[in-house]
Amino acid sequence: MKAGIYIRVSTDTQTTQNQRRELEAFCDRQGWQIAGLYDDSGISGAKADRPGLDRMMKDAAAGRIGVVVVWKIDRLARSVVHLLQVLQSLQSAGVAFVSTTQQIDTTTAYGRMVLTFLGAVAEFERSLIIERVKAGIGRAKSQGVHCGRPSRDFDLSQALRMREQGIGLRGIAKTLGVGCATVHRAISAVPKAP
Repeated sequence: MKAGIYIRVSTDTQTTQNQRRELEAFCDRQGWQIAGLYDDSGISGAKADRPGLDRMMKDAAAGRIGVVVVWKIDRLARSVVHLLQVLQSLQSAGVAFVSTTQQIDTTTAYGRMVLTFLGAVAEFERSLIIERVKAGIGRAKSQGVHCGRPSRDFDLSQALRMREQGIGLRGIAKTLGVGCATVHRAISAVPKAP
């Protein structure tokens, strides 16, 4: 199997030598050929776009590697959501994943089960975030705080004249530099003449 080794440290004062040595030894014990070394030294794991990670993902998609090997999961990603995105991309490309110090190995049934569990945790985390955001918006609205885009002022009398001339809402909105919904709400709120 062709392995891609991913190593990373957060600062320039740290070194990836220990990670590299241990991962190379692990691949040697497995009988895997090292097809790529992807190094993001001095780059925070909080950044989703990293040169080494991006190159590794391209190589995985192109079939140049069959397994990605890391020392610890936090070298690859800092959040469960980002980790899951990376792992799903690897899985779609038919590439296995191994974290040597955490006993995660998707080449085994146990490793695939752990990955499934991580997926469930990430989905749960996303659901909690959505619930918290909705609750926060509801609380803010109940306190009179406007949520959403700021309202835009425009000349309603001009909009009404344009409407009488048969111009559609989109044309009015474009001319006045506001959204269609804004024009529609304002015109609809004007009482109809008997």
